[in-house]
Amino acid sequence: MKIAIVKLSALGDIVHAMPALQFIKAAMPSAQIDWLVEQGFADVLADNPDIHRILPVNLKALKTDKSATFKQIGNIKAYAKQHYDMVIDAQGLIKSALVARLLSSACIGFDKNSIREKPAAWLYRQVVACPYDANTIRRNITVLTEPLGINVTDEQISHKQPFLFFQPPKLDLTEYWQSGQQHVLLVVGSTWPSRNYPKESFLQIVKALPANCLICWGSEQERVIAEWIAKQSTARVLPRLSLNDLKAVIAKTDLLIGNDTGPTHMAWGLNRPSITLFGPTPVSRVWQTDINKVLKSPSLVNPYKLNKNDFSIGEISAISVIALAESLLKSC
Repeated sequence: MKIAIVKLSALGDIVHAMPALQFIKAAMPSAQIDWLVEQGFADVLADNPDIHRILPVNLKALKTDKSATFKQIGNIKAYAKQHYDMVIDAQGLIKSALVARLLSSACIGFDKNSIREKPAAWLYRQVVACPYDANTIRRNITVLTEPLGINVTDEQISHKQPFLFFQPPKLDLTEYWQSGQQHVLLVVGSTWPSRNYPKESFLQIVKALPANCLICWGSEQERVIAEWIAKQSTARVLPRLSLNDLKAVIAKTDLLIGNDTGPTHMAWGLNRPSITLFGPTPVSRVWQTDINKVLKSPSLVNPYKLNKNDFSIGEISAISVIALAESLLKSC
């Protein structure tokens, strides 16, 4: 059976959908699974043995270059020549639904009550119901497995195998690892300012933990924050990492502490201990385990209408983060 998954972006959203692969292959070992994704995120999927082919597109470029529209449509139609038995849109956007429909008229996605962009459901031949405010990982797994007649239990999700794979880092990062010390990776940025834990609080954490603290970054603004923390502590700022090298670094860390953003969620995908800090977004975006914990600010979150002006993440005390981090490090 040939299956195409459409999950274009972003980093965390792709990670949340990826555990479904192992459950599909366990139930259907001979299934050929291809994944259509924005080319900037293709390396998140790279080297996964459960993916037959990664199908990159560059739809984001259309925001500034409409002339590339026909080229991108042509690329998708070329992919459609694989004649998929089933195409599943796990994104639930009008854009992703159109892509799924171009791949095959036999496309499947969330029903209109399960997504924000309700017209997307009109493009599917078959729909799957899963509450929009349900756990994000559960939603992704449901839409990707239910159409195949596969039932995945909570216990299976909690005991999933790591699903992010990588090659040896291209950068020489040996100088950043200290023998005889535990390693903590800090993720200090995200897509919204209100989702970012204060740099002053991160500094408190670094100073309190008896560990080798490393900081990763993906933008100039994040680099400035990372260097501010490093200048006042023993923390070290990593060079800018490719997605492959980021996976390799996270796989070696004893604990990741970060905002609700893609690199933080990658720790769960690699079965590495993590603490995710939440302010204006719901904690249902993660699957909590014995080693993957969350701390949420006191604000109430409406998952149907997120408040980008909710800066309550700053109310999470550094002391509470330090205590939880020490507990997780002790159990390593």
